[in-house]
Amino acid sequence: MTTSRRCTPTSTSPTKSSRIWPPPSNLVRVFVLGIDPGLSRCGYSCLSGRGAATTALAAGVITTSPQEPVPRRLAVLQREIRGLLAELTPAVVALERVLFQVNVRTAMSVGQAAGVVMAEAVAAGCDVVEYSPNQVKQAVCGDGAAGKDQVAQMVQMLLGLPEPLRPADVSDAAAVALCHLAQSPVAAPVSR
Repeated sequence: MTTSRRCTPTSTSPTKSSRIWPPPSNLVRVFVLGIDPGLSRCGYSCLSGRGAATTALAAGVITTSPQEPVPRRLAVLQREIRGLLAELTPAVVALERVLFQVNVRTAMSVGQAAGVVMAEAVAAGCDVVEYSPNQVKQAVCGDGAAGKDQVAQMVQMLLGLPEPLRPADVSDAAAVALCHLAQSPVAAPVSR
């Protein structure tokens, strides 16, 4: 039930701009696991960052079958997240916060998935932070109304990747991790 794709570690030093990115370079290295929560597809991206030097360590998507009962799907997500946290040992887990959904069923499943991720992160000793979609887009693209393609292109550029991360859930997770590195670089703890 799980598919994952690893990134080749890459460092990048983007040029200066008026955007929040890159954060100051005199900072300690931070390990952050970005999560785009979802029950059908939960994107993740683990980044190691210090100032303008950011390295992609791992990225992928955890999938569950819509034909399975919700409790079983949540258990699969829990097991996979627990494994990622044990393997990657991030200091911080950053999630994209769901603010509003027209579809109540979708909102509930995303909320359930986010709850599983948060509980596992806290149990693993990680700090947990949430960012709104607008905060993520503003931090990565300089525009809180940026589209998914623009976010994917900026993530690709900032991480120095040869191609955009796919599916969009993975790119969104990387954007959340980049947002955390840009928004809270001084307050973020060092790797556990």
